[in-house]
Amino acid sequence: MKPFDAVVIGGGPAGCAAAISCAQRGLRVALLERERFPRFRPGESLHPGIEPLLQQLGVPPFSAQHAVRFSGHWVQWDGPLRFNGFGGDSGGTWQGFHIARAALDTALLQRAAALGVSVLQPCQARRLLTHDRRVIGVETDKGPLLSTYLIDASGAAGWLSRQHRLSVQRCSPLLVARYGYLQGCLDPYQYAPHLLADPEGWTWVANVQDQLLHWTRLCFAEGKSTPHAVPEALRGLPPSGPVLGADVSWRVSTAPAGAGYFMVGDAASLLDPAASHGVLKALMSGMQAAQALFDSLEQPTIQYSAQGQYSQWVSDWFARDLAQMRHFYATHPCPPDWLASWG
Repeated sequence: MKPFDAVVIGGGPAGCAAAISCAQRGLRVALLERERFPRFRPGESLHPGIEPLLQQLGVPPFSAQHAVRFSGHWVQWDGPLRFNGFGGDSGGTWQGFHIARAALDTALLQRAAALGVSVLQPCQARRLLTHDRRVIGVETDKGPLLSTYLIDASGAAGWLSRQHRLSVQRCSPLLVARYGYLQGCLDPYQYAPHLLADPEGWTWVANVQDQLLHWTRLCFAEGKSTPHAVPEALRGLPPSGPVLGADVSWRVSTAPAGAGYFMVGDAASLLDPAASHGVLKALMSGMQAAQALFDSLEQPTIQYSAQGQYSQWVSDWFARDLAQMRHFYATHPCPPDWLASWG
């Protein structure tokens, strides 16, 4: 079996960005996604910085039919409700956009396939293949796939870290974000998202489509209150789908790149949604890893330097975001008890 240049585990934004960027450089790529699309995922409120990244990846612009634009969000945190705009330049006001995660996933995966990426879906990664501690591929439920490099985009599950026994630095206790969708809309949330502090944590509310409201809630102390409940102000609206939860504890891999592998997106590092740019980080890390992988293939003598530079890039970005999150949570009306004890 001729090995691929890269095998990517995970078909989310990070995995697709990595696969697309590798294929744009002429590499032979396979992408594994264990679930059928569309998947039920949050994350429709996207930062303006995502648009130029999608252009670099060759993803067509989303039409007004699929995306709702907004110029900032309302915050009630350390004082009265205020509007935080994204800013602008000579071209006008910068705008984020709401888009259904299914539409984003589909657009990225279609772009990867159009570039010749071998998309295997559904396909489950079963076991890591190594030789002398170097990753050489993955055993799947459809057979083995050999590759010069493996890109782990498995998200918070951290498939490669568990398989390869890599350590993860944890910077918070267990944090679980609950989220769901409601039919209809309420006036305060119609034109811009809201981030609202309360004594136990915070709630994010956004009108992501016509008559569809998305909410996310995080309690600083898991189990302290009733985290499964829809926020009180929204309980008059009928639900659209179940209430789900995700482990968003702060953490970073101590080795996001190594012999034969790179980690991208939440597999490399993770902060909770209040950081506000998870999809942006996913796309950028996928593109950065693809460049490092390509450089390593073109010049094998610099592969360890390329891996080290990528690892440092992940570490530095996480450190900056971590410092900002710690400062942000310190200004909360009721800062979490664990903030001082977790470095």
